[in-house]
Amino acid sequence: MTWLITGGAGYIGAHVVRAMTEAGERAVVYDDLSTGIAERVPDDVPLVTGSTLDGALLSRVLADHQITGVVHLAAKKQVGESVERPLHYYRENVEGLRVLLEAVTAAGVASFVFSSSAAVYGMPDVDLVTEETPCLPMSPYGETKLAGEWLVRATGRATGLATASLRYFNVAGTASPELADVGVFNLVPMVFEKLTEGAAPRVFGDDYPTPDGTCVRDYIHVADLAEAHVTVARALQAAPGRELTLNIGRGEGVSVRDMITRINETTGHHRPPTIAPRRPGDPARVVASADRITTELGWKARHDVQDMITTAWEGWLHRHPEAAQGSPRG
Repeated sequence: MTWLITGGAGYIGAHVVRAMTEAGERAVVYDDLSTGIAERVPDDVPLVTGSTLDGALLSRVLADHQITGVVHLAAKKQVGESVERPLHYYRENVEGLRVLLEAVTAAGVASFVFSSSAAVYGMPDVDLVTEETPCLPMSPYGETKLAGEWLVRATGRATGLATASLRYFNVAGTASPELADVGVFNLVPMVFEKLTEGAAPRVFGDDYPTPDGTCVRDYIHVADLAEAHVTVARALQAAPGRELTLNIGRGEGVSVRDMITRINETTGHHRPPTIAPRRPGDPARVVASADRITTELGWKARHDVQDMITTAWEGWLHRHPEAAQGSPRG
């Protein structure tokens, strides 16, 4: 199999590329490099720079590299920005996916793995979110991911394309320092940035209906997530026409306040957070049930929250070595 990995120069995408190649699969990266970093792509993996809105280029890449499967990670993903720019998010995330699927089906590609999100669930009133939990997204970002699932599923049923939609929960950590998350839109790097600046981390809202008033999330190590992609990709390869929708999480909720406490302890800082207003589109609690992927495919997360924080900090220090000098003082 040769897998086209869109967004393969991004934080998650680079980990998926590495996991795929280490598992003996061939990979080709397709990325517009708007947030991806070309240096993350291994030298022996082809990198094509382009947009998923460019159907002609996608068709050439699929043909030239004899692509047999696609892992689609390329997307805009900031919840708050999606509230402010819904048209942009629908264009990039939904129309880009439609153009890609059109090229994929025309080329006779057999398998398609779609990067979805726990954001499709919105604010579920359950302790553990299963794949049968109603999807009521609270942001345009979540809406685009749910619409993407519908589009992928309908295409698979119409054409025989084997499909999987993977609903990621909160991704953190790194498999190696050079692949670390360099953005500051996810909680862990956001806290690192503040601590490095000598500032207090921010909590967006402390009046949620949760035990400590802050949002509760299920965190998954990016290396576990990448291995899940390999497992799912091979399952599709082995069963033409198969259709999967799977949560990728650990089934353990951790509050934002607790995560900040753990990050302070790991980095040697002692800065309590300041409280900022809630962000639009943030649900109070979202924690996964990952039983289905374990039962059906045998995958299970191996890394805990401490692994995520520790490896993420090592990755942050790799890019911000000056942060190590101030960490013991806090």
